[in-house]
Parts: sequence; structure tokens; C-alpha cells
Amino acid sequence: MTRRGPTLEDVARVAGVSRATVSRVVNGVRNVDPHIQETVRRAITHTGYTPNQAARSLVTRRTGTVALVFSADGDPVAARVFADPFFGRVVDGALGFLHERAVQPVMLVADSAQARTRVVDYLSRGAADGALVVPLDAADPLPGMLVTAGIPMVLFGRPPAEVRTGFVDLDNAAGARMAAAHLSARGRRRLAVIAAPDSAPAARERLNGFLEASALAGIEEVPVVSGRFTADSGRRAMARLLREHPGLDGVFAANDLMALGACQYLRERGVSVPGDIAVVGFDDSSAATECGPPLTTVRQPVEHMAAAMARLLVEQLQGVGATCSSEMFEPLLMVRESA
Repeated sequence: MTRRGPTLEDVARVAGVSRATVSRVVNGVRNVDPHIQETVRRAITHTGYTPNQAARSLVTRRTGTVALVFSADGDPVAARVFADPFFGRVVDGALGFLHERAVQPVMLVADSAQARTRVVDYLSRGAADGALVVPLDAADPLPGMLVTAGIPMVLFGRPPAEVRTGFVDLDNAAGARMAAAHLSARGRRRLAVIAAPDSAPAARERLNGFLEASALAGIEEVPVVSGRFTADSGRRAMARLLREHPGLDGVFAANDLMALGACQYLRERGVSVPGDIAVVGFDDSSAATECGPPLTTVRQPVEHMAAAMARLLVEQLQGVGATCSSEMFEPLLMVRESA
């Protein structure tokens, strides 16, 4: 004989509620008190109950699955997702929220026009209930395609004006202003920027925010070199800045990996950080603590943002959230030894 798995009745007994109440919570029905929902979820965890997905889908017309989509045209998306700690933090934050609600994620990569079409077809067939989309390009057409197809969706990052959809985002300009103000307060007057690629979401906000705050501090000439979010591109950008602007005493990099590469290059050249050149990054990823010296950086609460993105989508699917709901997050300067 095989031991039967836990049932709705088992969950109801542990939670002290009716079987019907447990069923409503499992199926995402709206009119259940939040405290009761939490009690039922704890009972589900305690008993190890797993919903019968086939039966549940017949009732709700939903699969209990959402797609986490990373999208960029022509970029080696998969390689970047596994190499850049930013994307791991997105996955951790989204999956943590979804797991607690028994929602199964599936990861999709859209790196070409054909791949984008396949993603839209996949979601249009009802293979997943909605999409959490992380565009790597500000002009990515995928969000607009999903809106046109009527796919429930939430974006990581602000969408273009013509794309009406929910999103989470950071006040990137404010974060960059913090970096400039910090360097200025440390007496650094010859500043430079290792910027994100122009096509990247938030690239312009971070650059403009830094330049605006530098100008307010009386620093008008700020050379800018673009990187590609990688440590190697940060090294190349730092080499160019040193070659073309040898008097620099402060550098802001638009992400931690580029700041890490810059610090590595400076160390190899015998340039002291922060003694000769102070360096500030952006994200507060694992690269910030791996850097030598530990990196002063602007913290982006990526895990919380990704969890909020998942919450907005689940609420939309349950009919309790608007299709264009958004949530903005504030940056925080993390002062360490590099500046």
C-alpha cells in the first residue's frame, strides 16, 4: 500500500476552518479574510499539501504557472543572466514570493524576433497565466507585443509611454545623485562616469542624475565612457579614462560589475583606491563585497522589487489589482572602503 498524500480535509483540520474555505484559498478566490488566508497557507506548509493541478485548472481556468522572461535582441541573454548577480537576485525575489503561494515559475529567454514570437504564442495558448518580464533593452518590443496579445504582465523597469502595463522601478536618478554627492563630499573634483549602454533601461537616468548633481557641486566637466555591464568592460573603460584623463580622482560606474573591473585595473596599475581614485558602483550586488577594497555603491533592493513584481502580477490574476499597477523603490547609498 502507498501512503496517501495530504488532502484538503487535512489542511482544513490543521487550520481550523472548513474544507470549502481551504479550497477558496487554494484557488485564489478573492473574498477570504487575509488572516484566514495566512492561517491556511501555514497549514498547507505544515501538512505538505500539494494542489491537484489538473483539477484546479478546471475550476479556475488557470495553470498556476507564470513565466519569468528575460528579453534582449541580439544579446547573449542566457550567458548574461548567469554571469550578472543582478539577474540571480531577480530570480530569488520572484521565486520566493511565488513559492509561498504555490505558483510555479517557468523561465523563458527572448533573444531574437523569432524567440519573441514564440514567447507570445506560448503565453497566448495559455501555457502560463501571465508574465514577469525583465527587458535588457529600453526599446524592447516584447512588452508591447504582450500587451497587444492581452497577456497579463508586469515589467521590471518603467515601460515606454505607449505601453500601458504594471511595473516596478527604482528612482535611478536619485541613486546616481547620491553617488555624485558622496564623491563631492569626499573632496573629489575630477570625476568621470563609466556609463551603461545607451540602449539599457535606466541608463540615461543614472547618467543624467550623476551629471546634474556634479554640476550642482560646481563640477562641469565630467568625461563619460560607456561599458556593457561586465567587469571586463569596466576594465577597458577605466583604462581609457586613465589614458585620456590622467588627473581623475573619482569614478562612478553604472553597475557593480563595471566598478569591480575598474578597481581591478587600477590595482594592477598601482593606483590606490580610494587614495588616488575613489570608486562608486550601483546595485549593491555580490560584486560589491567581492571587490577589493569593498565597494561603496548605490543599493537597489532587487529582491524586494522582484517580489513586488510577482505580487502585482498575482493580484492582477486574482482580480484584486489593476493591470497598470506600479511600485517605485528608493535607493540607498552603502558606504564602504572604495570611496
